[in-house]
Amino acid sequence: MIISCRTEYLGADYRDRFQPGDRNKQSDSSLFQEAVIAPFSVDQVHAYIHRYVSIYQPTWHVGDYKQALELIPTLKDLMSDPFLMTLSLEVLPRMLDPGQHLSATQVTRVGLYDHFVEQWLERGKKRIRERDLDRQSRIIFDRLSDEGFTQNGIDFLKRLAVADKQLLREACPLRRNGNQHRFIHRSLLEYGLARAIFDPQVNTERRVTDRVMGRRGSTSSVLSFEINDLAQESSVTVEQEPDIDSPLVWRSFVNDYSLMQFLEERVQKEPLFKQQLLAYIEYSKEDKKWRTAAANAITILIRANVGFIGADLRGIRIPGADLSYGMTGVQFGDLPFLTEEVEVYSCAYSQDGKSLAVGLQNGNVDVYTTLNWEKTRTLSGHSGAVHRVAYSPSDDQIATASEDMTVRLWGSQTGSLQRIFIGHTWYVYWVAYSPQGDQVASASVDRTVRLWDVTTGDCIRTLQGHDRTVMCVAYSPNGYEIASCSLDCTVRLWRVDTGECCRILAGHSDWVRQIAFSPQGDGIASVSDGKTVRIWDTETEACRFVLTEHISGVEAVAYSSKGDQVASGGADGTVIYQQAIPSYPRSRTVRLWDVESGHCLQTLTGHTSVIRSIEFSPNDNQVASGSSDGTVRLWDISSRVSRFIPNGHIFSTAYSPQGDRIASGGQDYIVRLWDVDTGSCLNTLYGHFDEVECVTCTFSPQGDVVASASEDMTVKLWDVAAGECFKTLDGHTGAVMTVVYSPDGNKIASGSMDATVRIWDAGTGECCQILVGHTTCTWVRDVAYSPQGNQLASAGYDKAIRLWDVETGECCTRLTGHSDRVISVTYSRQGDLLVSGSWDKTVRLWDVATGQCRGEIQNFQGAVFGTAWSASSDYLITGCQDSTMLKWEVVNEGESCRARLLWSATNGVLTTKGASIQDVFGLSPLNKQLLRQRGAIGEPVNILKEAGKKVISMASMISKLKQPSALDSSSASGEI
Repeated sequence: MIISCRTEYLGADYRDRFQPGDRNKQSDSSLFQEAVIAPFSVDQVHAYIHRYVSIYQPTWHVGDYKQALELIPTLKDLMSDPFLMTLSLEVLPRMLDPGQHLSATQVTRVGLYDHFVEQWLERGKKRIRERDLDRQSRIIFDRLSDEGFTQNGIDFLKRLAVADKQLLREACPLRRNGNQHRFIHRSLLEYGLARAIFDPQVNTERRVTDRVMGRRGSTSSVLSFEINDLAQESSVTVEQEPDIDSPLVWRSFVNDYSLMQFLEERVQKEPLFKQQLLAYIEYSKEDKKWRTAAANAITILIRANVGFIGADLRGIRIPGADLSYGMTGVQFGDLPFLTEEVEVYSCAYSQDGKSLAVGLQNGNVDVYTTLNWEKTRTLSGHSGAVHRVAYSPSDDQIATASEDMTVRLWGSQTGSLQRIFIGHTWYVYWVAYSPQGDQVASASVDRTVRLWDVTTGDCIRTLQGHDRTVMCVAYSPNGYEIASCSLDCTVRLWRVDTGECCRILAGHSDWVRQIAFSPQGDGIASVSDGKTVRIWDTETEACRFVLTEHISGVEAVAYSSKGDQVASGGADGTVIYQQAIPSYPRSRTVRLWDVESGHCLQTLTGHTSVIRSIEFSPNDNQVASGSSDGTVRLWDISSRVSRFIPNGHIFSTAYSPQGDRIASGGQDYIVRLWDVDTGSCLNTLYGHFDEVECVTCTFSPQGDVVASASEDMTVKLWDVAAGECFKTLDGHTGAVMTVVYSPDGNKIASGSMDATVRIWDAGTGECCQILVGHTTCTWVRDVAYSPQGNQLASAGYDKAIRLWDVETGECCTRLTGHSDRVISVTYSRQGDLLVSGSWDKTVRLWDVATGQCRGEIQNFQGAVFGTAWSASSDYLITGCQDSTMLKWEVVNEGESCRARLLWSATNGVLTTKGASIQDVFGLSPLNKQLLRQRGAIGEPVNILKEAGKKVISMASMISKLKQPSALDSSSASGEI
């Protein structure tokens, strides 16, 4: 049995470290047990507060502490730790000013230690001053006081944390044992070390000496006297380069979890520290002496939720770094690809999404696990290229079609060959399972489709009718029909039971390469060498849409599992994504299409040769595309993008409440209304005389009015049906930057370069209120109503966000933390969070009730101009100055929030050529493969499979240990 305190030192994977038996086999994972002493409950904390107040009689009363505990968001979690609770009770009266708004107060672990150490040193100073010191000691004391006694004490504390040197022992938080001294708590040693690594005062200030008249010595000292021309020091802010003498340079702190927590909080509070850490990483590219510092730096930055999306990490050295913090680990904003030595002809996901099979030019089929994208087996036996692979509905078989004129069935778990279907007289290009899994259909150059019995291997029937090569075959979802396509430019539908051709879909002008049934069976997507994708209605035989975004022949197409998206790919090397339609052309693109509207949602580029196969993952979050360039690329398409982009320089867009229209405003002074389904311009609204900066749609249920704001200092209201301006709101003395309707549609709020927010009556156009509070000559760049309509948020170029009470017009909260102008603000759908984007290249998540910053997304490559919440989930979209769009999942973690990157549409490319990842641990299999493909070198430490755990109560553990027989049997079996 192992007993441990300070469990933060164990690390996130401690269960794996303590797992009995062979760590690699993990066969005895169920034997691991742990008993946990729970943190203090609220009732226990209250009881301790009563005892503390009665014994020590601080300046605060019991009610003051309880109120702080209730209102300060982070305090309850901090005080669940015994030592932090004693620190909190000691320093809270010092930290908080009388009358301070507690719900807007942020208390952090490092903040508690800052105040505790300063208070301890000040008490030590007072104690020493009251002692009867000899003359020499009094001179030293006065000098230390003149120089700053507290700062001198902190400096000694830092030196003690780094090495054993002389201290101000009597003033520092130390205990004496004989001739030895130790800190009263180990965490103070770590705090001192954290201050030695980065001291906010030392790193942001430089002493400047001026010659002035002054007084020598402390004002309380009998030795003080007036002197002329005294050198007086003042502080000037200055940035410092990384220090070669920093402890980060010569020692790895990756596994010092408590220290890392101090440094993580420093990064979040001190931008300069973040810059220094990034500089360490950059320096490691040129000189290996910085590699330990770089490993420490990247570990700290990842713990602080700093991402590396699109970063240039070429040549960095980070041996032993930990990239695994939290659930997400490091965020690179990219995915790896699979590389084969020969052309990839096809790929297919298993039904459970855990495997991907890849058909190759050399006749082999490689099978990969999607857990880490490692190759699990190779199916060998075909003597010609494998044009198609397909998993059976139960995932127990894989069917393959080959140029050797055969169809083969393989055991998916064993890789063994189970059956060979012989009958075709030329290349077999396609194979598909029936929905029940009892039949297989194959398509061949011999112009036929054959149906095979999976159990007996017999050919049930041969379907004839096509005039040229049959390229593809697909079963309908109910299994009653089969669709086939051919180089004769047609798509045919056949009855499975009779083999009769019941419908012919004609319209393509060139070879039809591939087809796919919609999951509902009411539609078919077909792709052609004529550069088109067609969507057919299976009942009426009518062509619903002709999709023409590809610039060359299209060779592959696939539906998403919901039937709302289609992907196509081809010879132009791109993947195009449309709602409900995936296809692949001879272009090298994959395109994703919207099945309902026929609009192209997304074009995915990256292949350097023809794309021959496309597959949606079962959860529709990824598309896998196989290409003649020898790669399989994995595309994360879990987030939809805009269906169309209007021409011109667009400043702003807004959806109508029904989602069927979009209003846009641009540099040409014109407001345009667009049809979302067709992409056509419905109306053009003229009337502004300067750039239209912002457009928003009314939130009335009818969506019949559009409000537009312009640099001509007006807000105009437009009748959507008539296309006419029926009211102009005048009053601002500067350009109007933003406008928004209240949720009930009765009010309109506008923000302006005149530093004001105006609230207008939507019916009469009268100005009801003028909200003044942002700094004079500061732009109000964005305004947003809370979902409840009782609060309004405004973003200013004074780096602040103000929350206004709509009824009274009073500013109830001022949110500060951004280091540059705030550009955008948006409420979450519940109204409890507010997100802001800024020129400081960060996004902040604010608690609306407390005003506390609960989270920060950093490391954007430019200003964040746009933020938007999903209407139905906790997803956040950010738009950046560098043309990237990112989708985040916002996860609540107690009193803080963490944003997990889900999807990115970016022009940036992660670059890691020559980066050393030797002995780095915490890399996910995907990120490890990604870094290697981008040129990283070295061997990271593998993550062992997490051991199983069984948490039991401490009482039951103690009871068990008291039983000798239980101890003996447990020891023998390795149970504890």
